[in-house]
Amino acid sequence: MNAKVIMVLRILLALALLVFGLNKFLWFLPPPDELPEGAAGFMGALAASGYMIKLIGAVEVVSGLLLLINKWVPFALILMAPVLVNILLYHLKYDPATLAPGIILTVIEIILIYANWNKFKPLFK
Repeated sequence: MNAKVIMVLRILLALALLVFGLNKFLWFLPPPDELPEGAAGFMGALAASGYMIKLIGAVEVVSGLLLLINKWVPFALILMAPVLVNILLYHLKYDPATLAPGIILTVIEIILIYANWNKFKPLFK
């Protein structure tokens, strides 16, 4: 795949992760007015844990920074994989109407993994 396309996708994913990760600390994006049934309990449980929201935000910020500066990209992609799976599952179960951003970010992640596949091969030997 074209190196410029990969760079653009990497930067787009990095910026999305930085924005949503920093929002978990700074709360500059307003929360939705109303959460779908079941979603409020899920989000409440994350918040009630006292650490999960901040942990997810930290993973997003660290991964976003690594992708942005193009360092340890495979590590950043591995770090983000469980978060993106959870984003997809959350939206599939609780809020399918807002599934598109999660799909887009996951597709970008998969493309970046494919583009860096030679760096992942040793994990599967």
